Amino acid sequence: MTTKSTKLPGLGKQYDITTRTGRHISVVAHQDGRRFLGFHPEDDPDACLATVQLDREEAGSLAEILAPGESPRLGTCEMEIDLVTVRIPMSGQSPYSGEPLGATQARSRTGASIVAVLRRTGAVPSPTPDFRLEAGDTLVAVGTREGVDELTRIISGT
Repeated sequence: MTTKSTKLPGLGKQYDITTRTGRHISVVAHQDGRRFLGFHPEDDPDACLATVQLDREEAGSLAEILAPGESPRLGTCEMEIDLVTVRIPMSGQSPYSGEPLGATQARSRTGASIVAVLRRTGAVPSPTPDFRLEAGDTLVAVGTREGVDELTRIISGT
């Protein structure tokens, strides 16, 4: 069995699985929790015979059926730690437009972390403190609701 994963900037991740018998299955995991299963012919993994859309709960139930007790339930974990992921747009009026990411002091001021920056040219995962922010960027932040709300206010300058 082989497994390959591909990042889909701004969308999520795609996992391609080839079973020991040569069958091809793909899973597109969206950031909002939706999952799409794709089933492909053995002789053409780029063609898709059928797709099935699952919401977060359905995907968790399917995982539990396929491997009982082996897969952690992400929904449960997310509820226990109460984290959210948000996208924060950077306008030209932001006091941090043109400044390095470290100047925001995001984590120390809010407890929220900026885990990626989305640009027209592509995604920048795990940006370093010296990464320069630009108007038009979208910051991807993870933290508590209160933390990311405060970070949004800081970035917008309000």
